[in-house]
Amino acid sequence: MKATQLLHDLGQSLWLDNITRDLLNSGTLQRYVAELSVTGLTSNPTIFDHAIKNSTAYDAAIRERLSKGKSGEALFFELALEDIARAASLFRPVHDKTDGVDGWVSLEVSPLLAHDTVSTLAAAKDLHARAGLPNLFIKIPGTREGLPAIEEAIFAGIPINVTLLFSREQYVAAAEAFLRGIERRIDAGLKPVVGSVASIFISRWDSAVMDKVPDTLRDNLGIAIAKRTFKAYRELLSSPRWQRAFNFGARPQRLLWASTGTKDPKASDVLYIKSLAAPFTVNTMPEATLKALADHGELGAILPQDGGDSEEVLTQFAKSGIDVNALAAQLQDEGAKSFVKSWDDLMAVITSKSAKLKQAAAG
Repeated sequence: MKATQLLHDLGQSLWLDNITRDLLNSGTLQRYVAELSVTGLTSNPTIFDHAIKNSTAYDAAIRERLSKGKSGEALFFELALEDIARAASLFRPVHDKTDGVDGWVSLEVSPLLAHDTVSTLAAAKDLHARAGLPNLFIKIPGTREGLPAIEEAIFAGIPINVTLLFSREQYVAAAEAFLRGIERRIDAGLKPVVGSVASIFISRWDSAVMDKVPDTLRDNLGIAIAKRTFKAYRELLSSPRWQRAFNFGARPQRLLWASTGTKDPKASDVLYIKSLAAPFTVNTMPEATLKALADHGELGAILPQDGGDSEEVLTQFAKSGIDVNALAAQLQDEGAKSFVKSWDDLMAVITSKSAKLKQAAAG
């Protein structure tokens, strides 16, 4: 049995961290669903930048939008919503079968809004309404300004994927924003079932400290952070506050492991998959990592609910001069800036392709 099937049977959702029109047109995504136990999908500006830049699959759709006067950001979101809708239809049977627990796709608001609460909320509402999909998460970054938008979006009944979380503290802040939104729905007499995941980025931790710690600690920081966060996740779900919400019919926000492709060439290509196996969580992985996992026939131990050796490992990093709290803030800030750069690159690609297609049409 493939390790992908083993992980699925364990109770962890395997999502693909990629979407392209070629993936959809070729039937490859459908094959991943059928053969590799993929039950959802995530996207981000970097993914769409690469997809549109490296393919002619979008050219006809871009030409069509140009003829209608569309350009830039408006044109992009029309392309993205087309892809997302097609992917959502593939995962709709899973979504229906699990009664909304699984089978989700994700689309991010413009990264330019990461530090603008009002505009983030407005963009989330607009994308949610335009898509009209029951299994679409709108991605909002868990920045200081993003947290109020997350609470308001949940209260408004918009499913949210909280992105750009790096630490236990950032996760807890996002989980509390989600729960406040749910509690407000309960108090208002609204149905307290609104889907959400909280995405913890893993591999960037190890990339950040690769050359700053002894070899004995190499590739151990991301996993230690994940274990510490998983303990907080389990404690939150068993807290009296959450139990009260459950009693009113609420559903928990699931923990999602993101950035799980191995960056270190010396490490296993499925390091972050085997190390983060846990029921009632999600692991969203790049295509290469998904394929590598399918080639492996076994899994490691299930993630310990009590955090395992995370605190001991983090103590060793502290002794090596790594300030985890400061690094978490730095990684979140760098992540937001990275997505802005990808967004700028994406808009440049849209502009460049549009100009070439107009020129070709005129010639």
